[in-house]
Amino acid sequence: MLTNRHQVTVEWGHCDPAGIVYFPNYFSYFDAAANALFLRALGLNKYQMLQKYDLVGIPAVAVGARFMVPSVFGDVVTIESAVAEIGRSSFRMQHRLLRGETLAVEGHETRVWAGRDPTDSAKLKGKPIPEEVIARLRG
Repeated sequence: MLTNRHQVTVEWGHCDPAGIVYFPNYFSYFDAAANALFLRALGLNKYQMLQKYDLVGIPAVAVGARFMVPSVFGDVVTIESAVAEIGRSSFRMQHRLLRGETLAVEGHETRVWAGRDPTDSAKLKGKPIPEEVIARLRG
């Protein structure tokens, strides 16, 4: 699978009173890394991707992380992201956040390739992931 590396500088506002990254912010980092992966794979930013494939979004439906080493204000961390599994309308992403060469956080998320439900436009419905997208994510 295609793997992308995305760097993040830990900002003051990302940290809790103990001076370490407040854990929900890692999921924001993973979201940015997912967007960077799709930009690399498809050559489209998220807005362009949503338009081209007639999507509402690629919402996360399950997330998780394992925290081994804290990150602090000023750290520059690297997130390695890849799509580990691809289904008909959903995919599972794996993220590895590194402080230097040290694995600090492992994360995963399951996302859905989502459009409007054709029978009720107020609802979302999974759409088949196009073959061209799958091919590019596989590298």
